Amino acid sequence: MQQYWVVGGEYRDTKFQVPLGDKEQWLGPFSSYVDAKEEWARRAWMTVDEAHTRYRIEAIDQDEAPPCTD
Repeated sequence: MQQYWVVGGEYRDTKFQVPLGDKEQWLGPFSSYVDAKEEWARRAWMTVDEAHTRYRIEAIDQDEAPPCTD
């Protein structure tokens, strides 16, 4: 079963690779993309004037093995 997460927060620069505090926010899980998109939109509009803040939607399938990070 696929779950959706809203991931992001404030980053050190506009490359959006290193979050401040070295930890991204993970909001969810949401059972549908539509629900996740509503939360993403809410967060995105709350921080629209903050150049170092970004959120994205991640889909994770509970039935599949996580991707290898080696």
